[in-house]
This record gives sequence, C-alpha cells and structure tokens, in this order.
Amino acid sequence: MLIRDATPDDATACLAIYAPYVTETAISFEDEPPSVAEMARRITDAHAWFVLEGEVRVAGFAYAHPFAERAAYRWSCETSIYLERGRRRTGAGRALYETLFERLRDKGFCRAFAGMTLPNDASAGLHRALGFEPAGVYRRVGWKHGAWRDVAWVQKDLHATDGCASPPAPLT
Repeated sequence: MLIRDATPDDATACLAIYAPYVTETAISFEDEPPSVAEMARRITDAHAWFVLEGEVRVAGFAYAHPFAERAAYRWSCETSIYLERGRRRTGAGRALYETLFERLRDKGFCRAFAGMTLPNDASAGLHRALGFEPAGVYRRVGWKHGAWRDVAWVQKDLHATDGCASPPAPLT
C-alpha cells in the first residue's frame, strides 16, 4: 500500500470509490454523485486529502475540510474516509487516517470531527479504534432511501488544549 497526497488528477478514481456510497447506501447524504470536476474541486479545497494506492489503482481516500465557517472553529476540522468494497479490516482505513492526522497536527489543528449515518458498525468501529469519542447524535436529520436517518458525531483530540488560556498558533 502506498499513501500519498491526492491531486485533482485523482478525482476520477476517488469518484469511482465514492459513487456507490451515494447511490447504494445512506452513508452519504448526497442524492447524486458529484461530477469529476466537482470532485477535483473538493480535493483542491480540502485541508488535506490522501489516497491509498492498491496494487493497480486507488483503493481509498481520506480527507479533512473546514468544520464550520465561523473564525472560532478554525482549529477544528471534519474528516471523512472511503474505501473500496473489500478493504474493510485490512488496515487500510487506519493507515489513511493516521497519515491524515499527522498532516492535520503539523498544520496546527486541535480537533477532528467525523459524522456517520447510523447504523454503520464498520465506521463506528474504525473511529472508536482510532481514539474518536462520542460527541452527540443528530436524530432524524437526513432523509435518504425512504427513511429518516440519524447521524452520530465523534471527535478526536489532535493537540491538547485543556487549561490553555490563549489560542493556538495560527494555522499553516
């Protein structure tokens, strides 16, 4: 496995992994898969985006983007991870996320958040194993595939902030 920074040229491969999550599951709340151009824009605009190259193709990706628009949130980010089918419990998710966390720490982020549509035992297990803790549940917040869906939110400390009386260094 090779993990590397994504480029806009990876948009087609990332979209091939992501599209089935959009069309076949409630994991993504998008109704239609984005275009290749939109996926390329998302890669460019992310705080960090990594791809996992398998034997012959991109087999997964993980990224972080702004948690919220207000200035006070700037040290927090939201993370997501998607793996091609058959990659669960292979160490691929852990490797991608650990690479992403390292980059986020280097950039000065203090907190990472992830939301997951319930039920999603695989995602919940991965996030728990990586040290994410429960932050709350939005009940019946999204309508997908004929039902209201809950979203569980989890968070992970990237840098300790307990007892801090001043803001962290500016983000790089």
